[in-house]
Amino acid sequence: MSDEPMVSSTVLERVAFTDAASDMVRQLAQRHGPVMFHQSGGCCDGSAPMCYPDGDFIIGDVDVLLQEVDIEGVEQAVPFYMSESQYEYWKHTHLTVDIVPGRGSGFSLEAPEGVRFLIRSRMFSQEEMEQLKLL
Repeated sequence: MSDEPMVSSTVLERVAFTDAASDMVRQLAQRHGPVMFHQSGGCCDGSAPMCYPDGDFIIGDVDVLLQEVDIEGVEQAVPFYMSESQYEYWKHTHLTVDIVPGRGSGFSLEAPEGVRFLIRSRMFSQEEMEQLKLL
């Protein structure tokens, strides 16, 4: 037995997708190829998560990659970005991408389907913030 401390292999997720949102991502990826998300910071549709064909939205130096999310049935992990300034406000928050009926006013891929992605959020627990080194 080793005297070295155990290191947890569990990686804390910053972003998750509901089953309904995952279903829509699968459909969009089948139609458009790999997709990515950028959390809008007030342009177009308020602060909605926007889905684009991967590479169609130019990521800048001020964008933060929160996570690459593995969605069952989607060939490539789905990157999720937001601007650095918005991240400063949301870094203590776990984001869950959901989908609801209704059309957003942006250019997100799901708009023609009569649905829109939205964010449900919760604050990270004290333990999660320590794991993420946010304290």
